[in-house]
Amino acid sequence: MPAANSDNGADARLTLERLRALVSSGRIDTVMVAVPDLQGRLKGKRYNARHFCERVARQGAEMCAYVLATDVDMTPLDGFTLASWETGYQDIAVTPAISTLRLVPWMPGTALVLGDVADRHGERIEVAPRQMLRRQLTRLAAHGLHVKTGLETEFVLYRGTGDQDMTPLTAENLDYALDHTPVALRFFRRLEAELAGAGLPVEAVKTEGAGGQVEVTFPYGEPIAACDGHLVFKHAARALATRMGLTPTFMAAPQTGIGSGLHLHLSLWKNDTSVLTDPDGALSTLAEHAVAGLLDALPQLGPLYAPNINSYKRYVPDSFAPTAFTWGYDNRTCAIRVVGHGENLHLEVRVPGADANPYLAVTAAIAAINHGITEELTPGPAHTGNAYGAGGTPLPSTLKQAQVAFRHSPIVREALSAEVVDHYAHLARLEIDHHQRIVTDAERHRWLTRA
Repeated sequence: MPAANSDNGADARLTLERLRALVSSGRIDTVMVAVPDLQGRLKGKRYNARHFCERVARQGAEMCAYVLATDVDMTPLDGFTLASWETGYQDIAVTPAISTLRLVPWMPGTALVLGDVADRHGERIEVAPRQMLRRQLTRLAAHGLHVKTGLETEFVLYRGTGDQDMTPLTAENLDYALDHTPVALRFFRRLEAELAGAGLPVEAVKTEGAGGQVEVTFPYGEPIAACDGHLVFKHAARALATRMGLTPTFMAAPQTGIGSGLHLHLSLWKNDTSVLTDPDGALSTLAEHAVAGLLDALPQLGPLYAPNINSYKRYVPDSFAPTAFTWGYDNRTCAIRVVGHGENLHLEVRVPGADANPYLAVTAAIAAINHGITEELTPGPAHTGNAYGAGGTPLPSTLKQAQVAFRHSPIVREALSAEVVDHYAHLARLEIDHHQRIVTDAERHRWLTRA
């Protein structure tokens, strides 16, 4: 059977009619139906492609509700309203979003479609990441605005495929380097080609300052589609790396002194016109509201963009990760960087780590922008020098601190709903409780013979 990756990128996005034709010709035999889970991973089932076309595409599918109510280990846990032992872990309905149907060339004969989820009464599940983002976009539309989103993520490539004895693919600082090892070049070329074959051409790939660290930038697009694409990208990166004996990690701080971010590039539009600048090129009043909203609300939204204990070990001075909520023009020491010119001017939110669920990180940013526009907030002066130690609200230093602020914030409850806040506050609490019981290698190294 010919591999599906013989199609070029322009043909990667599928209609249902074209999928049926590929199934009839024998080129596609499997369709993966997936939903984004709370951690930003694709979870779902593999369906016979004919069965998908004949039944699932029209009638939908079902999954256990715990895919949206569990920790990273997929452990059934009490305390979630959506699903628990008390509810009997009921099913939820999954409706394939046919607009997301695409080829996945790194899995020959396979297509992928993402789904939206609903309860047994047909009501959308508000804690689902895609639905949370959709809700904030609807609130933004009430201001007559829409947003364009570009995602830029960093990750570290290790040699090896297990937890032990892995070493970074390269040892030295290769930031902006154009001379790479043959292994790195093979990985980059395969990743770029396979993503293009899935309809996700990258804008740029570069190596970063830490050993084995890579940054991938994607073009601007519609926010939900950008987040959908990010999960597909991570799926491809893991699959391709494994075949080469490599492991990519999207941890925010995979090693002491190394941080990987997920930078959100956001621009606001009214119809086809950017609204972040005035006719004279200055930052518009609306843009000031947006910046001020980000500075005011993001400190209370931590669990959505920094969801893990490890997330907070990235926020280190002089590391290119922010330590306080500041803003400035083309200033990489700030949490909010205003960058670009004219219609290309946009806001770069540098707070989320690479471990963030992209839907939730963008949800947090747009909720904060909505807050700033609604309240007509104004930011203080832009920072023109080193923003480290220059003031501003500090970022949360721990997940516990972030969880408390998130759970008790009136701004967050108004923006997200009590149901959503309680769900993600409980998820953060579970993560905190998990780590409190574990003795780490670092503790043993420091105290084993000294206590």
